[in-house]
Amino acid sequence: MTNQSKAIATGAVGFGLASLCVFATVAFAERWMYRTLSPAGAYVTWVALFILLGGTTLGSIVQGRWKLPRFYLLFGLAFFAYAVGWIGAYFTLHGSAGEWAGSLAGSVLMALVFAIAFGSISSLLKFSAILFVANSLAYFLGSALNDRLGGPSGMLSWGIVYGAFLGAGIAFVLHLAQRHR
Repeated sequence: MTNQSKAIATGAVGFGLASLCVFATVAFAERWMYRTLSPAGAYVTWVALFILLGGTTLGSIVQGRWKLPRFYLLFGLAFFAYAVGWIGAYFTLHGSAGEWAGSLAGSVLMALVFAIAFGSISSLLKFSAILFVANSLAYFLGSALNDRLGGPSGMLSWGIVYGAFLGAGIAFVLHLAQRHR
């Protein structure tokens, strides 16, 4: 297995498991979280969980300057930028237009953080495209599964698919970013 393949597989499996954990809180505790934490508090909690759980797996792909534990800072900033772009676009436009715009905005912002951090700003368009495709597949395939299965099993399936595709995309970008240094 090549380093690139290993990175992508690690990202897909590890971030898939992290995402499953996050989506389990949605499947089984969303109403409680909205009531107790408010919708904004629930979203902040979910973003924090993605950063904490996903950062460990994705950080194992990175070498040198951004190796764990420093990777948490980078990934936290990248995922926070992604979340702000995604949530901002979705709640501004709503529906399908908001979902697509959110996928694009979130992907570009995450790519921008990674491109700057790894000194590969010339790869911004490539990183954005990879993350947009991975993120869109992650979100829309997962959403379709959720719609088809419904209930907790649908939400958990969405979590696995979302994490696997987005994790693979992030891992691929991290692998490429390190090659371009």
